[in-house]
Amino acid sequence: MIPEEPKILHIFNVYFCFLLLFRLVSCKEEIKSAARTVSQPMSPSDFLDKLMGRTSGYDARIRPNFKGPPVNVTCNIFINSFGSVTETTMDYRVNVFLRQQWNDPRLAYSEYPDDSLDLDPSMLDSIWKPDLFFANEKGANFHEITTDNKLLRIFKDGNVLYSIRLTLILSCPMDLKNFPMDIQTCTMQLESFGYTMHDLIFQWLKEGPVQVAEGLTLPQFILKDEKDLGYCTKHYNTGKFTCIEVKFHLERQMGYYLIQMYIPSLLIVILSWVSFWINMDAAPARVGLGITTVLTMTTQSSGSRASLPKVSYVKAIDIWMAVCLLFVFAALLEYAAVNFVSRQHKEFIRLRKKQKRQRMEEDLVRESHFYFRGYGLGHCLQLKDGGAVEGPAMYSPPPPPPPPPPLRDTETIRKRFVDRAKRIDTISRAFFPLAFLIFNSFYWLTYKVLRHEDIHQNL
Repeated sequence: MIPEEPKILHIFNVYFCFLLLFRLVSCKEEIKSAARTVSQPMSPSDFLDKLMGRTSGYDARIRPNFKGPPVNVTCNIFINSFGSVTETTMDYRVNVFLRQQWNDPRLAYSEYPDDSLDLDPSMLDSIWKPDLFFANEKGANFHEITTDNKLLRIFKDGNVLYSIRLTLILSCPMDLKNFPMDIQTCTMQLESFGYTMHDLIFQWLKEGPVQVAEGLTLPQFILKDEKDLGYCTKHYNTGKFTCIEVKFHLERQMGYYLIQMYIPSLLIVILSWVSFWINMDAAPARVGLGITTVLTMTTQSSGSRASLPKVSYVKAIDIWMAVCLLFVFAALLEYAAVNFVSRQHKEFIRLRKKQKRQRMEEDLVRESHFYFRGYGLGHCLQLKDGGAVEGPAMYSPPPPPPPPPPLRDTETIRKRFVDRAKRIDTISRAFFPLAFLIFNSFYWLTYKVLRHEDIHQNL
């Protein structure tokens, strides 16, 4: 038998060896686990929870640098499409990618190996964002097909990139005095709504602040390469708010208006001159042609104003249409003058007959008066001024009608007035085209050259 004490000692040694072996295995597992921890970074979910989760202490309601210097937000715009410039409502439609960059020190990290993190748009609710809005916006909408068109990217140093796709309808006050040879300047203003300049400042990106999609075209305009960038700081009762703006210069292409308005109205004016070569006796043809051209020109003038706002000043297209209508109406009045002059010979002959009849009556009365006075019967005559006469009235036969003028004199008079009427037509054939040519010279020189140069200098 083994004594009791050595037996206990033996059991204790076996237990100690087993415990030591278990400790060695545990240490080995801890070393392996620690090695795996060192070789593998923190999972993205754990990292985001630590960066901006509930346990991070990040509060999206507080701006970066709270109670400190203002946050500088750098903006740039990529224009995806530009169009639908409407004169009646004075606005334009644009599709843009709006990008904002700012620094939030609370989002700086070093535990994660990547230089930047592209996050889901749902994470936007977990961080602070600038309260940017478009000051001259009349309507806007986000794009959600097939998902929210938003981008959120966080960099290691705490810089945040926020990009969003928007379709905007922006107000654009237009000066239409030179329409349709005008150049319009449309602005886009980006402003802070709630943060004053003590808390937030917007500024344009130094390189490529406004980019345009390649091959971008507009139906009626050419988008100029020159884009004026500036600041439009707003002063309200609630404080001074940061604002930046970009000005787009749009030069209208008048090809559509040449085809639809200028050339048709020009042809209508030329058509009205055809009446100068039609015989003056063809009254239905000349009157019908004149009235048709006047009505057509009136319709053309109304159509030119249909797509324009009811402004109080005169536009270039209004001057053109008014002068064309004046020339067409003058051509109709010209035939009225020709017809009136050609018929004057009848009035002239009738007037000559009346004058001859009056002279014969006066001669007859004078001869009768002399005849009766010679026989002592002068008191029987009735005075010409309607006074009463004494004695019995003497009957005198009515004077005979004056003889008609010789046929040769009548034909000569008629021919003289007809020649005058024809002379009016002959003069009009040269005067109307010459006057219209002079008007065209002044019109196109004024609006296409002089005013065009002034507009370019003011841009």
